Amino acid sequence: MLDRLRPYLSTAVLLLLISYFVAHAFTGEGGLLRSNQRDATLMAKRQELAQLKAQRRDLETRAVLLRDTSLSADLLEERARSVLGFADPRDYVIRLKP
Repeated sequence: MLDRLRPYLSTAVLLLLISYFVAHAFTGEGGLLRSNQRDATLMAKRQELAQLKAQRRDLETRAVLLRDTSLSADLLEERARSVLGFADPRDYVIRLKP
């Protein structure tokens, strides 16, 4: 019985191997059926990148205003009060939990 199936054994193994790779191509981590999930992840990462770029622009602008060449008195006072914890007697201070 085994002698009759021996010529087809290599073909069957090759067919199983090909079917495994085809199934993995469709359903695997980078498969064709997961393209919607990849697109959603890509859109979320693009939005996060846009937010981080805006935050970086804001921080760069604030850093420029704190340089010696273009010192902003208002920003310097705001940072000093924030870091040192000082407040003007006429200010209303509202403390929030972090």
